[in-house]
This record gives sequence, C-alpha cells and structure tokens, in this order.
Amino acid sequence: MQIVIIGSGNVAYHLAKAFRLKGIPLAQIFGRNREELGKISEELNVPFSTEHLQDADLYIICVSDKSVENVSQLITKKDCLVAHTSGSLPKEILTGEYRKSSFYPLQTFSKSKELDYEKIPFFIEAENDQDQQLLIELASRISENVMESSYEKRKYIHLTAVFACNFVNHLFARAKEISDSQEIPFDYFLPLINETVQKIYEIDPKSAQTGPAVRNDVRVLELHEQLLKDESLEIYKTMNHSIQKMYEL
Repeated sequence: MQIVIIGSGNVAYHLAKAFRLKGIPLAQIFGRNREELGKISEELNVPFSTEHLQDADLYIICVSDKSVENVSQLITKKDCLVAHTSGSLPKEILTGEYRKSSFYPLQTFSKSKELDYEKIPFFIEAENDQDQQLLIELASRISENVMESSYEKRKYIHLTAVFACNFVNHLFARAKEISDSQEIPFDYFLPLINETVQKIYEIDPKSAQTGPAVRNDVRVLELHEQLLKDESLEIYKTMNHSIQKMYEL
C-alpha cells in the first residue's frame, strides 16, 4: 500500500517516524514548508515534495484544523482513502470524491520530544468496514491501543484532552512566570508536578485534590491574590472558584 503523509509539523513528523520505526514504507511526505520537510526527509529517509503530490492508496493529512479542508482539495484521485488526524473535525470535512476517514492519535506532539508510540491511543473512523479494518490494522502496527470511535465520541475525547493537557501545560507556563519573576528555579517544582501526575494513576483526580481552595483557607487565598495581577490573578480566582464549586465549599 502506497502511503503519503501531508504536512510538516509535529504530528506529521512523529507519525512518519512511527511508521518508519515499524518498517512501514512511506511513498512521500508532502507539504509547503520545504525546510521542515527537508529535515524530516533527511532524518527518516523519505522522499518529499512541495509541488507534486505522489499517487497513493492512502493519504494522511496532518495539518492544522483550519487547513484540513483546503489541503484535502489537493487530492484529486478518486480511488483512494484519505484520513485526517484531527480530534475535532468530522471526516466529512474532507471534500474530495475519495473515501473519507479519521486517524486520530491522542497525544501531545513536539518534534524535540521522544515518544513511546506503542502507548498512544488511536481512534479510527471510516465510511465502510473494509477501510475501518485497514486503518485499525495500520494503527495496530505502531500502537497497542487502537479503537473505533464515532465523531460524536471523538469530539468529547478531544475536549477532555484540551483540559487534561493544553490547559494544564498553560498553568505550568504561568507557574514558571511567577517563579522566574522571583528568581526561583522552576526545577524546584518538578518533583511536585511529577507526584501530582503519578497520583492520578492510583487515585481519582477529584479525590486527589489538595490546596487552599479545597480547604477553604480564606487567609491563604487572599494572600495569594495580593501577590498576583492581570491574567494570572483572573486564572487564580477562576480555578479556585471551580474547585470550591466542585466540592460545594
């Protein structure tokens, strides 16, 4: 089966790398960023192009959500399968006359960070059973955690991921701003962060909650508010209100 990955960003890179590590051949990586494509091509020994889209049986679109529809129009072949990797878009966003599908990896991707691809959950949706099975078998070659998922379910999977990953990382960034402002090494907080994450492997997150908000420690809450300003203050108030509401304090 001839496979082409479209894109040059984090998802495209890691998906191409996962395929290559498992001996799955790629016919091409296609995109518009020649510099990034060149780096991927050199590292993974995969042909690339910014101009000519290779003929293939399966095209996997790994671009930003806002670009998926436009990029899908570049594929004019009818007798092929096309999948996007978005968690928040239906397969119908793909506009060609080909067979449409979704190939969604539930993970945060950065090119500089190594990943254990076998642990990444993949959620598959296709228009027919044959394509569904083909994509499941393909994903199963790189991951031990592959499932079917409708768009309705996938929307909530992606929403949960935003809370569990993107929002949490933003709080890390805000926390580092505070520590940096006081010349406190952020490394001091890494054991705390690690323990917080490890704890939810054994304890339900709601039961694991600690801190001044869940204790309704008004003195500490007011002290912290005096130390903050602008966006960080608003985040602090919003988070504490949410915690107190969850525990009806």
